[in-house]
Amino acid sequence: MTQTEQPPKRSIAEWITFSVASFILAIIVSLVGYTWLNEKNQPPILSVTKKETIREIDGQFYVPFEVVNSGGDTAESVQIMAELMIDGKVTETGEQQIDFLSSGESEEGAFIFTQNPRQGQLNLRVGSYKLP
Repeated sequence: MTQTEQPPKRSIAEWITFSVASFILAIIVSLVGYTWLNEKNQPPILSVTKKETIREIDGQFYVPFEVVNSGGDTAESVQIMAELMIDGKVTETGEQQIDFLSSGESEEGAFIFTQNPRQGQLNLRVGSYKLP
């Protein structure tokens, strides 16, 4: 390039394309930054609750439950355990496994007992989980 030659000026189409691309890039960088700053750095916080309605079908008692992950991280292989105590003795137990429970997610299921859970005390708890 000689001193008398000047670089070609940008056209309006090139300036518009550059502006739109820069705007999209700024939005992406902003969203990534926002997500990174607001991410919960907490382990999984798991809770299980028994639903009110117990159904009896063909001599079996279905006890529905819901498990919720209110923590920040995902939990895998979440183990839910149930113990039915009648007259102070554990008469039946149950175990369920939920494969995957991400932050803010909930899952529902049911335990099935041969004895009426209303005649004793039913304890539900999260037994264990592992991190992905």
